[in-house]
Amino acid sequence: MTISTTPMAPSRPAVLPFTPEIEQATAPIWSRVKGVIPALEWPVHAPYIDAINRLKAERNAVVLAHNYQTPEIFHGVADLTGDSLALARMAVDTEADVIVLCGVHFMAETAKLLNPAKTVLIPDPLAGCSLASSITGADVRLLRERYPGVPVVSYVNTSADVKAETDVCCTSGNAVEVVESLGVPRVIFLPDEYLGKFVAAQTDVELILWKGHCEVHERFTAADIRGFRTGHDDLVVLAHPECPPDVLAEADYVGSTAGMINHVGASGARRVVMITECSMSDNVAVAHPEVDFVRPCNLCPHMKRITLPKILHSLETLEHRVEVPDEMAARARRSVERMLAIGRGASAGVREARAKVAS
Repeated sequence: MTISTTPMAPSRPAVLPFTPEIEQATAPIWSRVKGVIPALEWPVHAPYIDAINRLKAERNAVVLAHNYQTPEIFHGVADLTGDSLALARMAVDTEADVIVLCGVHFMAETAKLLNPAKTVLIPDPLAGCSLASSITGADVRLLRERYPGVPVVSYVNTSADVKAETDVCCTSGNAVEVVESLGVPRVIFLPDEYLGKFVAAQTDVELILWKGHCEVHERFTAADIRGFRTGHDDLVVLAHPECPPDVLAEADYVGSTAGMINHVGASGARRVVMITECSMSDNVAVAHPEVDFVRPCNLCPHMKRITLPKILHSLETLEHRVEVPDEMAARARRSVERMLAIGRGASAGVREARAKVAS
């Protein structure tokens, strides 16, 4: 991914003023988020939310936000929200001229791949991903040499360079379906080792795995889960398949962020712990105030690089623009489009009851 920059916008006060007009304009948003944002913080957030929402209209811009964004972004300025698969689909469907991707760099690249004629911005170009940085296109080419004729399935959490060497992409929400759609006995599955083990436990296809890990999810342990359950027999544990196998084996439900959100609403659970990035519980709690969320707080340092001031600056200056070289983009786009054509299946890499994960 290349990032182009433009001249800096005129300087503004370090903190925008919280006027009665802004308080009135943002009151409907505050009424939704006051359960997850401290009242002392709202006068700081509200002026930026108001300015961003006004500027979006002027720019014909849309803000796409991943489920791991903080509540003031997710509920305050985002037009479209979801997991990686949902954001990819939304990027295809938007009619906006400008896409501001509030997530990490591979998500912005994916949006650009699917919208080559649109302006795609990422508010902080240093918002990376440990999974994406764990593998390169050169690594994939070497794997193809070692396993000739074996197709490559790459998690969407990869760079455009890797996607260009890939047959088809997947997300945690459709990985099983994508792997089985190829109709082959053996697949190279990249780069998340733990997601790969989870998928391997649900299919007869042999998976050749890479040893990439998410720096957020790999920190959870089975002992953490047992500790959360202590004294809470009614606790429902929802885990993301990027977690280690022993963590998934302790969970009641394993699935993508979208699957976890849907399960909260469908299960009727009254006490839930979501074994994933910290902000997601806050965002889901807005829609489910009746649920008591236990909040283990493993923050993604890359997601947290995206802030309201950076989003406003991005819209003001149309910075930082995401560009992918044409030849690379053409090949990478095919792997993403193949994923979108397959869609999200009923299994969706998700399993009820206790996950049986290959160790």
